[in-house]
Amino acid sequence: MQRAIVAPVDLASTALGELKDWLAITTTREDAALLALLEASLETCEAFTRQAPIETQFEEILPRTSNWQELVTRPVRAITGVEGIAQDGGRTALEVDSYMLDLSFDGVGRIRLTTPADIRRIAVRFTAGIAADWDSLPGGVRHGLIRLAAHNFRQRETGEDAHPPAAITALWQPWRQMRLA
Repeated sequence: MQRAIVAPVDLASTALGELKDWLAITTTREDAALLALLEASLETCEAFTRQAPIETQFEEILPRTSNWQELVTRPVRAITGVEGIAQDGGRTALEVDSYMLDLSFDGVGRIRLTTPADIRRIAVRFTAGIAADWDSLPGGVRHGLIRLAAHNFRQRETGEDAHPPAAITALWQPWRQMRLA
């Protein structure tokens, strides 16, 4: 499975402002570095909770099979497109009646091909995330993202461990999904 972000989250407004307030930064000189730290915090949060924090458009490439396949990214809000990928890499939108989709109550997205097609893989585009935008993030998730970005900003020159401090993971713990292998 390959995953790509089709449309990244815009953190340049509210999120950046909150981080700058937390760090007491009033200039724009550090904005690019702070945005990069916010993006890294989103990735760390997703790795810890196993859920994308903010709704983002993703694409996952899956093998062609007639079995049900789960999308790795969660929680899936909507599956917006399915394309077949040919041997040469060319893409073609699949007819709606050539596959079945399933979205479960816990945010798992599934797809199953129902009609044989002359394709090698499928590309599934979808939206996934706990909250629609930065402002609607649950307080613990949002505060943990700000604190991690601030922590990493302060530690950038010391070379210390970049793992989230326990206080941050405690904020994210209620949102962590466990998966059985």
